[in-house]
Amino acid sequence: RREGKTPLPNKPVLLVTRCLPDAVVERAKRDYDVRLHQQDEPLPADAILAGAAGADAIMTAPGAPLKAELLAKLPASVRMIATFSVGFDHLDLPAAKARGIAVSNTPDVLTDATADITLLCLLGASRRAWEGQDMLRREEWVGWNPRQLMGWSLGGKRLGIYGMGRIGRAVADRARAFGMKILYHNRSRLAPELEQGAVYYADAEAMLKASQFLSLNAPASAETDNFLDARRIALLPDGAIVVNTARGTLVDDEALIAALKSGKLAAAGIDVYRGEPKLHPGYLPLKNAYLLPHLGSATVETRNAMGFCALDNLDAFFAGKDVPNRIA
Repeated sequence: RREGKTPLPNKPVLLVTRCLPDAVVERAKRDYDVRLHQQDEPLPADAILAGAAGADAIMTAPGAPLKAELLAKLPASVRMIATFSVGFDHLDLPAAKARGIAVSNTPDVLTDATADITLLCLLGASRRAWEGQDMLRREEWVGWNPRQLMGWSLGGKRLGIYGMGRIGRAVADRARAFGMKILYHNRSRLAPELEQGAVYYADAEAMLKASQFLSLNAPASAETDNFLDARRIALLPDGAIVVNTARGTLVDDEALIAALKSGKLAAAGIDVYRGEPKLHPGYLPLKNAYLLPHLGSATVETRNAMGFCALDNLDAFFAGKDVPNRIA
């Protein structure tokens, strides 16, 4: 995505609630009167309100939620919110719409990076990568052993994908390279050219019964909240492996932890958690849980592209044009 060439004639005031990549900050400073937040911790609600005084727009991100109570207190000068993310569960869209505040997100630009992390989680979980690293760092490795840390191959296995949007399809493309057979559930069936031979299940639970591996790639919503609960985990084949790089709210943590402890599930690869940055402490001692700290979009190229996309949205709004990624 291009970085933009023409500065806006009159610089709108932009409040930034998270510390952003340098290249994104430099472009924002060129085109906006920016009120920067330069700490890694998100700007707290009271500071957002103080910083929003006289601001025309806010650039936010997960970790700095803008819910109904806070949106109601924003000054009338705030006309747009651009989130540095695809997901928008940290925003109250109906409340923003009621205030007449436009909202945009940053789809497409993080598809490949997130799909890469999904495959990392698949491989990390299936090949017991954390256990191997832990063994080495504890200096407990005594050399190659024919039975040491035997994991599970991807080739020829059935991968169920719950949510076959952009990221789900990118995961499927990568998994095919490992020889996996793709099953999927989506709100609607894809066109054949997008399916590329993947088997569609209108019933998600029927897909679970056939999925030796399961990748969660659906957005957070009331429909997907706690999708993977104890009852649905029981539908998976014994020894299945689960990966979640979508949102922590898709999973019932207690149920997943119990299944990992009992051996019902062989392993899990997890990049997202309910209540981030906190995660359920039950995951921490589990050797068969391959855990990452929400790294899905964490490449230099992707994070810059996310910032430029957010700024493209703001530029269009203040130029009186259609906002390309408007969600409210």
